[in-house]
Amino acid sequence: MYEERMARLRDRMAETGTDLVVVGPSSHLAWLAGMSPHGDERPVLLIVSRDHAGFLMPALNVDSQRPYTKLPFYPWTDADGPNAALAKLLKDSGADRSDLKIALDETMRADFALLVIDALPGAARGFLTETVSVLRGEKDEAEYGLLKMNAVLNDGAMKAGFAALKEGVTELEVGQAIRDFYAANGAKAEFVSICFGENGAYPHHHTGNRKLKANEAVLIDIGGRKDGYPSDMTRVGVFGDKPEGFDEVHDVLERAVQAALAAAKPGVAAKEVDKAARDVIVAAGYGEYFLHRTGHGLGIDIHEPPYITGTSETILREGNVFSIEPGIYLQGRFGLRLEEIVILRGNRAEVLSDLPREAFRVKA
Repeated sequence: MYEERMARLRDRMAETGTDLVVVGPSSHLAWLAGMSPHGDERPVLLIVSRDHAGFLMPALNVDSQRPYTKLPFYPWTDADGPNAALAKLLKDSGADRSDLKIALDETMRADFALLVIDALPGAARGFLTETVSVLRGEKDEAEYGLLKMNAVLNDGAMKAGFAALKEGVTELEVGQAIRDFYAANGAKAEFVSICFGENGAYPHHHTGNRKLKANEAVLIDIGGRKDGYPSDMTRVGVFGDKPEGFDEVHDVLERAVQAALAAAKPGVAAKEVDKAARDVIVAAGYGEYFLHRTGHGLGIDIHEPPYITGTSETILREGNVFSIEPGIYLQGRFGLRLEEIVILRGNRAEVLSDLPREAFRVKA
C-alpha cells in the first residue's frame, strides 16, 4: 500500500513540477509511509525526489524504525548534528540544482523546515497542498472501510449519550458515558462536546458541570478513533418538551443538509456546497446565526482538506471525505447543528452514518 502511495506521489510531483517533497513526523508521514517516529527536537525528515527517497533520522531511533520501512536512513548523532547527514540525503536526492521546486510539510516544526530552507536557499518553496494533501483527500477502499466502521460505531456512542440524559445529570457525566462506550468497543474518544440548553449556542462549547433541566435542547458533537481513523458527528435532541422555535430551526437545518448533499459531487467547487447549505438558512431568516463554514475534510486527521467554505475554489474529487454541518446558534436560548460525514462515490455524496438526523426525544 505504501509503495503504491509513493508511486502516486511521484506521479503527482511530475504533474505539478515538484522536485522535492519534505515530510516531518506528522499524519502526512503516517499516510505516506506508515510511520510515526518519536517526535522531539531532533529533526526527522522523509525527503522524496522523483527517483530517490530517504529518512533523515536520529541515530538513536534507527533500530526502532527499521522494521517499518525499506527506505534508507541517513542517521545523525547528537554529537555531530544533522547537517552533514542532511547534505548527503539532499545530494542523493538530486537536490543540487538552483531551480528546485520543493514542497514542505506545513505541519512540521519550523526548525525542521528551516534546516531544509537553509540548505537549499535558492529553491522555490511551497507546502504539500498540491501533492500529498490532494492524494490523501482521495480515499481508497481500505480507508473508506475504516471510516465507515468508525461512523457506525459513533452512531452507538451517540445513542449512549442521549440514553444517559436525566434530570440533574451534568454534561461531563453524559460525556463519560460516551467515553465508556468508545472504550468498551475498542476505540478512544477524540473529542466529546455535550451542550445543554443555552450552551448549545456556542459552536465550540467546552463540556462542563452544567446540569440538565427539563424542557431543554441538547446538542452532542462527538468523535472517536479506532484502527487509526476517526469519526465525527453532531445530533440534537430535547429532554422533555421542545423549547419554542426548536422544530423550526431543526427543519431549516435538515433542508440545509439536504441541499448541501445534493450539491456535493466530484467536479464541483467546495464553495458551491457551502452556498447550497447557507442559501437555505439565509432564506429562512437565520443567516446571521450560521457562524462557521459548512464543513471540513476528514481522514487520518479530524480536520484536513478539503475545507467547505464560502470562498474555497477547491474542486471536489472522487473519494473526498468531508463534513456537512450547518448550524444555527441562538444566544441565551439554544443552538442546533446537524453534522454528517460524507464520501464522494459514484457521482454523489454518500453519508457514512446510519443514524437518522431526527431529533432525539427523551422523557423528563
